[in-house]
Amino acid sequence: MNPCLSDYRRKLTTPEKAVESIPDGATLIYGLVMAEPPALLAAIAKRLRSGDLNRLKVCSLLPQKYACETVLALDLCDQVEAYSWFVSGRERGLVRAGLNYFVPSHFHQIPRLVSEFMELDATVTTVSPMDKSGYFSFGTSNDFTSTAARKAKRLIIEVNENMPRVFGDSLLHISEVDAIIENHVPLLEIPPASPKPEDEPIGRTIAEMVPDGATIQLGLGGLPNAVAAYLKNHKNLGIHTELFVPGMVDLIRNGIVTGAKKTIHPMKHVFTAALGDKTMLDFMDNNPAMEGYPVSYTNHPSVIAKNDNMISVNSILQVDLLGQCNAEFLAGYQFSGTGGQLDYVRGAFDSKGGKSILAFHATAKKGEISRIVPRFEEGAMITTPRMDTHFLVTEFGVANLKGKSTRERALSIIELAHPKFRDGLLREAENMYFI
Repeated sequence: MNPCLSDYRRKLTTPEKAVESIPDGATLIYGLVMAEPPALLAAIAKRLRSGDLNRLKVCSLLPQKYACETVLALDLCDQVEAYSWFVSGRERGLVRAGLNYFVPSHFHQIPRLVSEFMELDATVTTVSPMDKSGYFSFGTSNDFTSTAARKAKRLIIEVNENMPRVFGDSLLHISEVDAIIENHVPLLEIPPASPKPEDEPIGRTIAEMVPDGATIQLGLGGLPNAVAAYLKNHKNLGIHTELFVPGMVDLIRNGIVTGAKKTIHPMKHVFTAALGDKTMLDFMDNNPAMEGYPVSYTNHPSVIAKNDNMISVNSILQVDLLGQCNAEFLAGYQFSGTGGQLDYVRGAFDSKGGKSILAFHATAKKGEISRIVPRFEEGAMITTPRMDTHFLVTEFGVANLKGKSTRERALSIIELAHPKFRDGLLREAENMYFI
């Protein structure tokens, strides 16, 4: 008998037995987004609710349904000490109430934080089925999950036939695993946000800034992903991205993305996490062109910069008249996190022929509030410092801030504002002695 298969059968167990060895007071990391393991998380929550497990420390990023209904459920707040490397919609209320603690981090540094600064007792994640050589795949979730899997004192995997098999640095051997369960349920689907009317001129403008043969990165949110729809006339684009999304599948299938001109990993579509639907999962599965790597690699600015003509597109919430960008603070509270924005802002600018693009709608609340402000409110977070900001894009145009004086910056940024706010911004710029 194949020794890998024998090892698999020996380690195969039930969810309840698989999590029995997680000690009281343990620190736990679980797979990101689509790799959340529902059966394992439910078994851990059952131990907490029964009193068999009294304390647990959970570290996560972008928790979804399974995590929020189990280890991050409100009824377990007294037992679970929760930490987040990014504040998403499901966590904002908990963070504001002091029931979840935000850990400011650049995305590319999280694997190092896990490997060097944590005592990690257990990692649980969903993986693809084992092949005849004894290898599973991390599938949609390499990011920091692959590092956590090898750092943890105990690695427990939930094998799911719906998790795509992905290549690159995404393989996990049976010898690295402590316990296995099987649970072949549909993976959580994360549909892209519906485009807004303002996205059309922004998407069209950004598409015009992307040369043929460029390598692209599209960040989290509806606006960056809307850009994909306006790249239909481009040729030989490549992908080196933090997130792989459904819009990229369309570009590949239509022959717009080939990777033929990529400087590193030619002909390969490089990513660290995937968020999307079943169509995307089916496309990824066993596709030799798809390569997943740890986020410490995909998001390291020095690696990003190796891609000639690297174009990164990310979204922000606000910008001030100096070009400081806020993508994570709103109405006095932590709204999201730095994520990989600054990783790609710096990496893309350092690329030969590269461009870092930060896009945003000029107004909020149906045009009542300008997203361009003279200065940020007290306590606001700066995601991208003014020295790093390259291109800014709204529905009203483009501003290149590199090499610009404070006067030139203020005037260029004001041109991106809704016309009804421009006079007021000009007066503020005068009061601040920018012009």
